[in-house]
Amino acid sequence: MNQQVKEQQGLNETQELANELYWRANLRLIGICLSIWFLVSFGCGILWVEPLNEIRLGGYKLGFWFAQQGSIYTFVILIFYYTRQMNKLDKMFAVKE
Repeated sequence: MNQQVKEQQGLNETQELANELYWRANLRLIGICLSIWFLVSFGCGILWVEPLNEIRLGGYKLGFWFAQQGSIYTFVILIFYYTRQMNKLDKMFAVKE
């Protein structure tokens, strides 16, 4: 009986460690995606708009383009990237939905 309890506790500790590692990896991925989105939307659309406006994209100033379209495109790309990375994490940690 004691052996079963010890084995169960060992499994619980192992599962808790795996859950913690999974959550850390998830938070790291979220942080990376949010940082990229912030840099593109706030940085390119507001902070660095003047230098970027010297470059033209399709007849529009690049700073204006980032403020109007670029941040949206980046957000959509980040959604697909996040989904793909989370699927990899789910397989790595054997998480099933």
